[in-house]
Amino acid sequence: MPAIEIKPDIYWIGVNDRTTDLFEGMWPITDEGVTYNSYLIIDEKKVIIDLSKAIKTDTFFDNISEKVKLSDLDYIVINHMEPDHTGVFQILRKMAPQCRILGTPKTKKMLETFYGITDNVIEVKDGETLILGKTELVFYHTPFVHWPETMMTYERKNRILFSCDGFGGYGALQGTIFNDQCGNIDFYKKESLRYYVNIVAKFSNPVLKAIDKLKDVDIAVIAPSHGLVWRKNPAEIVKLYKKWAEYAAGKTEAGITLLYGSMYGNTEMMMNAVAQGISKEGIPVEIFDVARTHSSYILPSLWTKRGVMIGAPTYEASLFPPMAQAVGAAVHKRIRNKKMAMFGSYGWSGGALRELEKLTEGAKWELTDSYTFIGRPAAEDLKAGENFGASFARLVKEE
Repeated sequence: MPAIEIKPDIYWIGVNDRTTDLFEGMWPITDEGVTYNSYLIIDEKKVIIDLSKAIKTDTFFDNISEKVKLSDLDYIVINHMEPDHTGVFQILRKMAPQCRILGTPKTKKMLETFYGITDNVIEVKDGETLILGKTELVFYHTPFVHWPETMMTYERKNRILFSCDGFGGYGALQGTIFNDQCGNIDFYKKESLRYYVNIVAKFSNPVLKAIDKLKDVDIAVIAPSHGLVWRKNPAEIVKLYKKWAEYAAGKTEAGITLLYGSMYGNTEMMMNAVAQGISKEGIPVEIFDVARTHSSYILPSLWTKRGVMIGAPTYEASLFPPMAQAVGAAVHKRIRNKKMAMFGSYGWSGGALRELEKLTEGAKWELTDSYTFIGRPAAEDLKAGENFGASFARLVKEE
């Protein structure tokens, strides 16, 4: 996509990525894609805010050159040092050595360790301003949204917040960069939640601090580093991020995430009975086969829902390994304070439940009940499983 005007003399010059399979080398985006949003301000001083991953370097530099000569650039603002934002840095540095680089004190140190750059680097203080001519930038330090050096940049004249990873999401652009022109906004909201839980959720308290810090800033446009530019009702994405961040403290929805894995179909048979019981109680339930579903897609459901139903067989006296991996990812992302129940099949000895309790102890998942059976579930087991699911659903609803 070519450069796109956001406001007079302010342009999106980013890269639309539909070819990367794994974001951060681990989160699948093969079907969804992602953007690396970069922005150009042309005034008496010319500034690039955020850069791009080194995946489509030619496209990135073509977008800049469409509007300004590289030799005319004055500043590069680095809101965040992660390589998906700075991968083109060394090439840009060689092509525009005159540019002064602006960032937080921690950014200055990272520029040296990541790229060996030490000259022409300027530290900006929290709340410091930079006059470009008719426009003025204000720098707000927002550490751990989601690295320690992160900041956001506010353009005062047009009231644009360049928010970096804050308020961003997965999803390649589908013909427009603007939320009000997007015909599939629900897709981007869903991918913003997945991005939040995959990337930012562990730092929910800093997210809330950043939102509170900026609450009195008059914002007309939110321009993140990934995803849509929110120029109509930008408060909508802020409210969503605030709600998702507050889930970290336990303000979750009355729903159930049902995770299951099955070696030979026995636990899957029981899963269907348990799910039937949950559904009869009228509570939302999402079902995931942990052996076939990447944790990237499971984590948002676990983050937002109050209850977790685990269906897993015993495997060599331990928890079914794909389930252990999925639960471990949730614990790593600080998904805490859940109501949990567990069911599953075993052959000659148990052990899955014991390992599950050990895995979730630090995350304070409360085991409310369990139901295990030997081999293939009998008719009475399936009936008991349906009642088991219904009972857990009532417990989750009543909390």
